[in-house]
Amino acid sequence: MSTILDKILASKAIEVAERKLSVSIRDLESKPFFARKSLSLKQSLSDSETGIISEFKRKSPSLGWIQEDADVMKITSGYSAAGASGISILTDLHYFGGTPQDIIAARPFITCPVLRKDFVIDEYQLYEAKAMGADVVLLIAAALTAKQTFELARKAHELGLEVLLEVHNADEIRHANDYTDMLGVNNRNLKTFEQSIQVSFDLAGLIPDQFVKVSESGISKAQTVQELRKVGYKGFLMGENFMKEANPAEALTGFIAELNN
Repeated sequence: MSTILDKILASKAIEVAERKLSVSIRDLESKPFFARKSLSLKQSLSDSETGIISEFKRKSPSLGWIQEDADVMKITSGYSAAGASGISILTDLHYFGGTPQDIIAARPFITCPVLRKDFVIDEYQLYEAKAMGADVVLLIAAALTAKQTFELARKAHELGLEVLLEVHNADEIRHANDYTDMLGVNNRNLKTFEQSIQVSFDLAGLIPDQFVKVSESGISKAQTVQELRKVGYKGFLMGENFMKEANPAEALTGFIAELNN
């Protein structure tokens, strides 16, 4: 039986193939943002007192629509002003309601690093990320072989992009390589979409210290962030907790204030 992840990856392969036919790599290299120097999320998280990577997404496979008419420029510029260490922007349309245009539109109004959140299966998507103005790409171990992860991460570095490698279990940590900048533990199982913060605690001690540790998904309390810090996490990717509020940036401001008390 195919999993949710299997369905997403099958859809993504078709999507990428179609985009390759309409926009060449040479076209992408000519885009204004392609020449910009990327910002470092790894450094931002290492220096930050909060480490919050606030996420912009309109929907998810588990929740459906969260904010269908969400304004990417308003919300992400608000996140940036509120003190986000980084901002994650979904660019998958079918399952998350995002598009590459979201990053392109938001980039001029954001001062912190931007993560292109998508299901990367082809180096073409790395060129796209650079052309959009993203600073970091997500590579998902569950969607790739270790060899694919290595090749995509190396290419990302060639393009000046940082790499956040996402894992969900001990075996997937083996995908990490010299071109991995940050290692994110997804508390949500992408095959079943069940989630548990315990996953981050269980894997914390297995992650080599050379990687900045990021906990992703299911974080809603400042106390959880404080406890995750104690086991070595520097980054905390949070989306639904803010996006479900009428004013996501205001929700981030309140969360940071609670975190610092």
